[in-house]
This record gives sequence, structure tokens and C-alpha cells, in this order.
Amino acid sequence: MRTTILGLGNTLLGDEGFGVFFLQKLVDKYDFPETVQLVDGGTLGYGLLDTISACERLLVIDIIKSGDRPGSLYRFTRAEMELRLPPPTSAHEVEFLDVLYKAEMMGRLPETVFLCITPEKYGGQMEIGLTPAMYEAFPAMEKIFFQQLSHWQLTVQAKKSA
Repeated sequence: MRTTILGLGNTLLGDEGFGVFFLQKLVDKYDFPETVQLVDGGTLGYGLLDTISACERLLVIDIIKSGDRPGSLYRFTRAEMELRLPPPTSAHEVEFLDVLYKAEMMGRLPETVFLCITPEKYGGQMEIGLTPAMYEAFPAMEKIFFQQLSHWQLTVQAKKSA
């Protein structure tokens, strides 16, 4: 089964880039099976339609403005995410849900799971890198990430040090 791991966010807006920063950490630390594709989705929106339509399972890593403490982690199915999602506050949030709807209309919507984190800082000011709360959440997010992979019966190997 083809699985896509998709990191979303704008790395020029600090914590909003969490999905992309976390994805890069995974790429640096682990070797994934050939059936797993890791994609830096950034803020591509509709540019992701072909990628999403080509897989059977989609694991999305992104932020969610939940009002909870910064660094709070969540796992949602697509249906749960639609119920939980607050009104969109950035263009990539609007477009990504639209992309999923388009894939569904085409009959090519994969099983979709979201792993999300509450940002400490959100939107507005250009800032490269994450706040300490986001970096501190990496190990806990990694644990949830691997639980999902295990549920899908996928295994990865730690990269051998050079």
C-alpha cells in the first residue's frame, strides 16, 4: 500500500512550519520503505492533488490553532479533523481541505490521518525556526507518529551513523 507522509506549513513563519521541520527530522534520522513517500508540502495547496490522489494512506503533519497549551498534540482522522478544525486562518488551511474534497470527488481520497500540534506563536511575523515548545514536542510527536505507522504495519530503520 502506497503511503504518503506530508509535512505542511510555512517555514518562514516560525511555528507554522512545524510539519515541514518535523518531516525533515524524520528524513535525517530514518530510512523508510519504498512504499512510503515523504513530501514537504509546504503551502502548495492544490499542487498536492496529484500526490494525495496517488496514495492509499496519507499521514499529514501540521499545526492546529486549538487554544490549548502550546505543544499540545493531537491525532485526528479526516472526519474528526473537519469537526475540530477552527475557521481557517491561513491560505494553506483553506486550500488543503479543498484538495482533500477534490480528491474525494475524483474518487481518489486516501485514508487520511492528521498529527497536529498547537503552536506557541502563530502567523504574522516572519521568523525562521521554531519556538522552544515546538522543539520540546518533537519526541512526543515522534512517538505518536510511530504508533500510527505501527497501526498501518509499517516499519522504518534508524539511519546508520556515518
